[in-house]
Amino acid sequence: MAGRERVGPPTLEEVAALAGVGRGTVSRVVNNAPGVKEATRLLVQQAIDRLGYVPNRAARALAASRADAVALVVPESTRRFFAEPFFSDIVHGVGAALADADVQLLLTLVRGDKERQRFVQYARAGRVDGVLLVSVHDDEPLPDMLAEVEVPTVLSGRRRGDESVSYVDSDNAGGARAAVRHLVAAGRRRIATIAGPADMYGARCRLRGYREEMRAAFGEADPALTAFGDFTEESGRRATRELLARCPDLDAVFAASDVMAAGALHELRAAGRRVPRDVAVVGFDDSQVARHTDPPLTTVRQPVEEMGREMARVLLEAVGEEGPAAWRHVVLRTELVVRASG
Repeated sequence: MAGRERVGPPTLEEVAALAGVGRGTVSRVVNNAPGVKEATRLLVQQAIDRLGYVPNRAARALAASRADAVALVVPESTRRFFAEPFFSDIVHGVGAALADADVQLLLTLVRGDKERQRFVQYARAGRVDGVLLVSVHDDEPLPDMLAEVEVPTVLSGRRRGDESVSYVDSDNAGGARAAVRHLVAAGRRRIATIAGPADMYGARCRLRGYREEMRAAFGEADPALTAFGDFTEESGRRATRELLARCPDLDAVFAASDVMAAGALHELRAAGRRVPRDVAVVGFDDSQVARHTDPPLTTVRQPVEEMGREMARVLLEAVGEEGPAAWRHVVLRTELVVRASG
């Protein structure tokens, strides 16, 4: 208080007041914990130096209230999680970023309302400092449930164009346009697509990009040249059989994932179609699958590991903020990788 002589050493609260932050932020700076912006860390350090604050056991005890753990939540089946390279690449990127910050990664699969409710209670109890959500469908309520209990959350992808939660995504529509543009330049005219699930925003964006480029090249996008899958290899096979039955003269297939493209390659071979001589095939992701198909797959690379690292970075920033964090929306570039399939 002004005009009153100090009694005892400066406190954590006085440092927080001088720096204009919460006492939790001061504690994290004192204990060199992750999740504090560099500018905020500098303000706190200046306040510490000015007041001559010396950390004590109480400050360290406060820091210990942090879980120093982040949950990676996948609302998909165990079978799909282990079958798709996308998930392992995301985990690798997230894990690398959190290891650098000395934060533990907890993997959770949520497959129904009961597990969803149980996880929200777990997160609300402070067992984790934040949540990373991967593979969310349009009707997934978990991001909103976590927002209601003020648990910092970052999505991989998004549920809609006006997503109200922080996310890291890739340029899905732009990648699809590049794929179709490549096929058109190679002289292909009957270009089919195997689209992803209609209830996933990223899949719809890839379908939109395909249609935009088809209209630009040919004036229209024939609906008969579109079939739908669910990002699994079997759905790629099924969709290819459907396309060949409807459009036996197709000369190219753009699949919305490498795994579905692998299914398309298998089915085209079974139908006696040579790739790429008779039918060119392009996938999306540039996963390990693309490098090991026969022939190796031309595909659209989305930087999945980088997406994982960026998700972790955005989440750690949100965890370190005092009060509600601002939404952060990040979209990473895609790139066409040309190999032997088309």
